[in-house]
Formats: sequence, C-alpha cells, structure tokens
Amino acid sequence: MLKDVKKGKLSIEGAVERLRTLPYEDLGYAKIDHHRSLRQGFPEVVFARGKDPSQVDGIVRRMLRNQHNILVTRGDRNLYELLRPLDPRVEFHELSGAISIRQEKKIRGKGKVLVVCAGTSDIPVAEEALVTATVMGNRTDSLYDVGVAGIHRLLGESRHLREARVIICVAGMEGALPSVVAGMVGVPVIAVPSSVGYGASFRGLAALLGMLNSCSPNVCVVNIDNGFGAGYLASVMNRQ
Repeated sequence: MLKDVKKGKLSIEGAVERLRTLPYEDLGYAKIDHHRSLRQGFPEVVFARGKDPSQVDGIVRRMLRNQHNILVTRGDRNLYELLRPLDPRVEFHELSGAISIRQEKKIRGKGKVLVVCAGTSDIPVAEEALVTATVMGNRTDSLYDVGVAGIHRLLGESRHLREARVIICVAGMEGALPSVVAGMVGVPVIAVPSSVGYGASFRGLAALLGMLNSCSPNVCVVNIDNGFGAGYLASVMNRQ
C-alpha cells in the first residue's frame, strides 16, 4: 500500500480509508482480521459451516476490498451461487466444498507441495488441502488412491514423492499410509486422519491414534478431516 502511494497509484485519502479498517474491521457478527497477512503471511480464511450465508457474503465483500486471495472452507453450491456475482474469479471446488477467489497467483513457496491420499473416499479431505495450498501460493500436485492395501501403486509413483518439498498424506481406516510415505522421503509429512472407515475406526479416531504413534519421525499430525489445517501448515513449511 505504501509503495502504491509513493508511485501515485493510490491517493493519500485512499490509503487513510484502508487504514481505518486495520488491524480489524468490526461487522458486528464478525471481526475481519485484515492484518493477518502482515503478521502471518496469509489472509484470514472463512469457515462457512455454521454461518448464515449472508454473513459469509458480507465478510467476503469486505475482504475483496483489500486485494486478498480469499478462501472459504466447508461451503456448498448454494453459497457459491450467492458469492459468484461478487467477482468473476470465484471458483467452487465441489469435492471439498471450498470456494476460492484468487486475486493474485504469485508463487511464494520454494518447492512443491504434494497431496497424497489412501483411497478415493479420502479425496474430499485431500482436495481441501490441495485447494488451500494452491490458493496460498504453492506449486501443488496430487497422488490419489495409493493406500497400503495395494502398496505397489504407491511404489510405482515414488518419483512424485521425491519431487516434493512437503507432503500431505490423508488416510482413514487404520491410518497407516503416512508412516509408509514418511519412510520413503526426507521431507516433512503432514498426516491427516480422515473419518472414512467401519465401526471400530470411530470416525477417524483410530487413524488419528495410529498416526500419532507413527514410528517415522518426520510425521506430524493435524485433526480429523482437517485438510485446511494441513494445507496451511504445508504452506508455512514451504516458505521457510
């Protein structure tokens, strides 16, 4: 903003108007943290579940003024249709329910973030991680349906693992895949337990405990179905 003022692209009055909403803007139902990108390198992300669609609409409208890349997680098509008139770049990622508006596409990560998942049923969580990492300025790639029940599928794609700087690994059932992947590479592996599985998987709890007890020391673990958290953490790692 200061550079824009210096170059004459932004008036002093315009800069003052922007500063009025820093460090946060109070909408009554939400306090939008416009300063977060200065503190942490990424703008605030909108978690849509539990919010009234009009509240999400109001938050996104105000965030658009600050030229942030915008990510809304756990949305649906109805919310997408509501937000679509706000900007021609609004994109709906149907598998994960994420909605993104990429106002700039600068690559800020130093390497590639690879998202791996064990089974096709894990793809919605994996896609949330993939969209998050992409919107936050990383080169990304994916490798799906390579679980331990057919380990040859993973071994046949091992070159993708070697090309990554950070790997996100999503698995349900017993959650074994991150340990296998981590044993093949020398980079951080972010394990995401998914709620996919039968009764004794306890909606992802078995996978969570398995991942927390991994014997591969380069594994860290986020919460059940938390693809967003994994994508965010991978972005932080990839910028270091």
